[in-house]
Amino acid sequence: MYRAGIVGLPNVGKSTLFNALIRNHQAEASNYPFCTIEPNSGIVNLPDERLENLAKVVKASKIVPAAFEFVDIAGLVKGASKGEGLGNQFLSHIREVDSIVHVVRCFEDSNIIHVEGSVDPTRDIETINIELALSDLQSVEKRIDTVTRKAKTNDKTSKQELALLEKLKTALNEGKSLKSIPIEDEEIPLYKGLFLLSNKPVIYACNVSESDFKNIKENKYVQIVEKYAKENNSKCVPICATLESELISFNKEERDAFLGTDKPYTGVNDLIKATFALLGLSTYFTAGEKEARAWTILKNTKAPQAAGVIHTDFEKGFIKAEVIKYEDLVRLGTKIAAREAGLAKLEGKEYIVQDSDIIEFKFNV
Repeated sequence: MYRAGIVGLPNVGKSTLFNALIRNHQAEASNYPFCTIEPNSGIVNLPDERLENLAKVVKASKIVPAAFEFVDIAGLVKGASKGEGLGNQFLSHIREVDSIVHVVRCFEDSNIIHVEGSVDPTRDIETINIELALSDLQSVEKRIDTVTRKAKTNDKTSKQELALLEKLKTALNEGKSLKSIPIEDEEIPLYKGLFLLSNKPVIYACNVSESDFKNIKENKYVQIVEKYAKENNSKCVPICATLESELISFNKEERDAFLGTDKPYTGVNDLIKATFALLGLSTYFTAGEKEARAWTILKNTKAPQAAGVIHTDFEKGFIKAEVIKYEDLVRLGTKIAAREAGLAKLEGKEYIVQDSDIIEFKFNV
């Protein structure tokens, strides 16, 4: 299962946001640094109106949404790469996730301690980025020492990896983002194998106060983060973690009544969807009276590999995939109608599964 790690400075609202995302109060959220030591994790369902519509059309008795995992990682501080604030331990937790949700404090509150003594989103973001980059530099330098010995034996792979490592070391020493460094096709497997922290895709969660949530775009700190994210080819999602945590126990009707429907606020759902997209994921559906289900795959996955997500036998014995587009099935109402209209296509092994495809696999084991 794909994993997104929630990171940031201490006391920016990470654990509160985590609780809101997984809809419970699992993680301790307190007004002091390092109230989280071991990472908490929870499975989050992807909000998807398409799946709900599909279930109604096929009269499915059960809905199974796409899901991925959020991990609440303890706050990093300046000097984390040198072990400050148990930094090495926390950095190792970040290495294990596929993407990063960077929570940035975008509210003033004298009752909640800020480790730097003031609210400054750009400074706070750079503090985390620098620590990730310094940790990567240490990893690269350590790897260079190991690979250099092998490269002296004229091992082709080691020589190629050493050239890549030297390129990365130079970039990190110059303060450049690794995402701006051109990586050749033949270097990609080696590059991915390094599991570098500062190369992980990032989305910024702008945590605002309850007094700001209805005019969230007017928050000056949110505007600063939006500008920073745009300049660094990232995205940001404004959210009020405290409000979302309070809404955990509300049903939909109570939530709508509390928030008002004139200007709906959908912070948690927006963040979940944006994180799903950040992971480079898409979904296809299987649908019948028994259940309507969303399956999670990487974008550009071919049909046999997509079938393997359901069961390895589906991939091994793959013959064909009957594909109906979501819009066609919802419009026509039944798979039979879609087939009669010529809109159910039989696709082979080279077919690249598209987001929202409805698929029935033909296989033989």
